[in-house]
Amino acid sequence: MTGPDPESGAGAAAPTGLAALVRAAAAARPDAPAVVDGATRLTWAELDALVDRTAAGLAARGLTRGDRVAVQLPNGVDWLRAALGALRAGLVVVPVNTAYTDPELEHVLRDSGAALLVAATAREPLAGVPVVAGPPEADGPPPADDDDPAAPALLAYTSGTTGRPRGAVLTAAALRANQLQCLALDPPPVRPDDRVLLVLPLFHVYGLNAGFGLVAAAGACAVLVPAFDPRATLAVVERERVTAVPGAPPLYQAWLAVADAEGGDAGLRRALASVRTASSGAAPLPEATWRAVRDRAGVQVWEGYGLTEAGPVVASTLATGRAKPACIGGPLPGVEVALRETGGGGDAGEGPGELWVRGPNLFSGFWPDGADWPDADGWLATGDLAYRDADGDLHLLDRRSDLVLVNGFNVYPAEVERVLDAHPAVAESAVIGVPDPRTGAAVVAVVVPTPGAEVDAAELRAHAAASLARYKVPSSVVVRPALPHSLTGKVSRARLRELGLTLDEAAPAEVSRG
Repeated sequence: MTGPDPESGAGAAAPTGLAALVRAAAAARPDAPAVVDGATRLTWAELDALVDRTAAGLAARGLTRGDRVAVQLPNGVDWLRAALGALRAGLVVVPVNTAYTDPELEHVLRDSGAALLVAATAREPLAGVPVVAGPPEADGPPPADDDDPAAPALLAYTSGTTGRPRGAVLTAAALRANQLQCLALDPPPVRPDDRVLLVLPLFHVYGLNAGFGLVAAAGACAVLVPAFDPRATLAVVERERVTAVPGAPPLYQAWLAVADAEGGDAGLRRALASVRTASSGAAPLPEATWRAVRDRAGVQVWEGYGLTEAGPVVASTLATGRAKPACIGGPLPGVEVALRETGGGGDAGEGPGELWVRGPNLFSGFWPDGADWPDADGWLATGDLAYRDADGDLHLLDRRSDLVLVNGFNVYPAEVERVLDAHPAVAESAVIGVPDPRTGAAVVAVVVPTPGAEVDAAELRAHAAASLARYKVPSSVVVRPALPHSLTGKVSRARLRELGLTLDEAAPAEVSRG
């Protein structure tokens, strides 16, 4: 691992876990601002005390070290209290997407073996798991926190293209390694005097570790936004004098749209005048957006690349100091990358090739048995294709072959297809992604009707919405008499993509017949 530990001190073990970093920040800068959440403002000492109360509250419910606690809350102080309190009590945090429907949530609860769900409102137990409204509290000392670096800290649910999400096991040491790798950049993306906008969801490892994790490691201040509204968020950035913005393409596109609607860029430039560092990840940033933010808002966006299994950041143009459009730069200090021939072959030179990653920030495999963890030499195949340009900088060519990224969130085709196939009018379905300028990609369902049935797009989308988060629901439905199949009988999504289907944005809910 490269770079100094800003919290290490002579004669004391350096903190590793997120909760331990909060404790260290409270000791070093007790009165410094830690969190802004609307009208709520907390210093590091105040946040640390709240985390203690939550840890004690979880222990009072009989939870013991290693138990899993699921957290389904919007960005805010309560999310931090629930997650940090669980970590301080030696528990494992299972962040849950706030858009998940009950069937999706039940899968995560059952698969993780969660002992408790912390949600926004109280309800009856779900999948046999008790539900509490907000983080529990109790007086008295919290459980002893030995800050075990090797202990699992997060079960971050993600997957490739095989269907239901799986929990990626991220230890405290892996998360800390990625923080140090980011902070070893020169200049670092977060400094102690920074005010960092956290509109990225904390249930995503990008928002949690590359966002709040860096804030805690540096002793900076997190400006939390519970839900993204472009105008309101710009107002927060201006009012709070935000200096660092970790973001994703839809955020920058929405801010540009506000300027378009207001007939000029003056307001956008004024709102972002305090921003020192802006970054983008989770999905490829269109070149037009990258140039527009630079030219119209006066802000240089530094693009990066990562994946949940890497905690998450792997590469960034901040690592090379060369800001380029459609470029992810180079690996962070302490991270190794290689381009290999697809299928695990030899060195692909400058590429194109599959991107492999090695470093102490990598996950420990998927829950519960450590499946698909890095190979014996520590390398992890990402499934993403990339090449190096003449400067040695990396450019992504394509994401995992079947995975659809909507606003940076994974949509697993097999999961959507299972839901669609349960509708009586659908004999068979296939789900692919098509380019969408607003979200990066949109979900398109290609369906074969059952004999004698008519497919009603609105009804089919309503059927899907009952079981799937909104971003997973197909934006368009294409009806075909048959689907292409491989020699083994599997539907070939690759051949469907080769047909060049496009999203009919004028009538996304209507059936188009191909």
